[in-house]
Amino acid sequence: MLTPSSRRGGSAPRRSPRTARALTGTVCLLALAGAALAAAPAPAADAAAPPAPVTWRADLSRTGADDVNVRYDAGALRVRDGSVSPASLGRDRGYASAVLEAHRVDRPVNRVAVDLDATVPDAASVEVDVRGRAADGTWTEWRRAAAGAPADLPRYVGDVQARLTLWNAEGEPTAAVRAVTLTAYDTGTAPAEPAPTTRASAFSARVYATREGLVGHTTANGHVIQANDHFVALPSRRALSPNGSGQYSVQVCGPARCETAPVWDVGPWNTHDDHWNPSSVREQWKDLPQGLPEAQAAYEDGYNGGRDEFGRQVANPAGIDLADGTFYNVGLNDNGWVTVTYLWTEGGGDTTSFPTWGTDVSIRQQATTASTRVASLPGPTTVRVRCQVHGQLVNYDGYSNDAWSYLPDYGGYVSNIFIDVADAWLPGVPTC
Repeated sequence: MLTPSSRRGGSAPRRSPRTARALTGTVCLLALAGAALAAAPAPAADAAAPPAPVTWRADLSRTGADDVNVRYDAGALRVRDGSVSPASLGRDRGYASAVLEAHRVDRPVNRVAVDLDATVPDAASVEVDVRGRAADGTWTEWRRAAAGAPADLPRYVGDVQARLTLWNAEGEPTAAVRAVTLTAYDTGTAPAEPAPTTRASAFSARVYATREGLVGHTTANGHVIQANDHFVALPSRRALSPNGSGQYSVQVCGPARCETAPVWDVGPWNTHDDHWNPSSVREQWKDLPQGLPEAQAAYEDGYNGGRDEFGRQVANPAGIDLADGTFYNVGLNDNGWVTVTYLWTEGGGDTTSFPTWGTDVSIRQQATTASTRVASLPGPTTVRVRCQVHGQLVNYDGYSNDAWSYLPDYGGYVSNIFIDVADAWLPGVPTC
């Protein structure tokens, strides 16, 4: 077994290759957070004072590869082209997205409040979502934060990232976002991480799938759709991966086979329907059971008058769109039912989740580079590892390692060099 130093130096996760956004250094405490702290009962004399909130102001002036259709001028972020809309929605509203640089906080936090300085015309809108990266390198889902309604994250995190989504009607004035100030704090209510032996499997549901097609159009994360492409669209931005990454991926099982694919678009029908979440934390349609898409309920039972969130009459029960390559690979020739496993949910059962680094990382049928390539990771993602073996020695980027991890969601092995932890042999993972 190789020592961690022979694997790679240090234990800090590799960051996205996205252009870094420098923080402005301007710090202001949100009135909301301050008022909440002021209104809280005074602690007993022998009680420890709660940690102070952490506040920072994001730099909006530097756009990068994870951004979609945004421009920065006259001191504000705006929609660049009012005719651009996510491919899966098929709508003509102008759309833009800016993924801000992750900010490292100096203590674990689980709630994030947002103060937005923006001009938003009647025909426009701005949404702010936040997420956090836990100590094991995995990201939470995105959660919406608004004035007076901070986002509660499902576990404690050490990095916080915000994402802006802007909409405007074509030909109408666009929203102008001048500043975003975030405040993160510890509510003392985040659940403890479950032990690996008690973690539940990732959530699965049987949903109706449609073929996205739309070659040449642009997805919600900025990916230009190619012929025979492999990705999916889900009807909520809570699980939208940055372009080129598989941070949120699903396993789709059709009549012929299963495929693991990243979530790169938003749709069909809705944009706030995270139907894979329990009803209590679902963003909309909280009276629907977990696993039932709103479009399916509208189509089959007349739910919401048979309409989606935009008031359109729902013409099919689709809860997922599949890119052409994924659609045909799982064995569909027409729209139909598939089983979808939402791989970022829960803890993965008999697996342990780890972040990866690198682009176009090969997954092999056996623990050797001469073995058949069964899949690839387009960019940094989170994978579920069931077990590991000693196989072919791999040399890459100055590191050497003979350990390989078996990824059940892909049906193959990946070299541990691309698992983004310091250890050559993964801690807590059994031998295959």
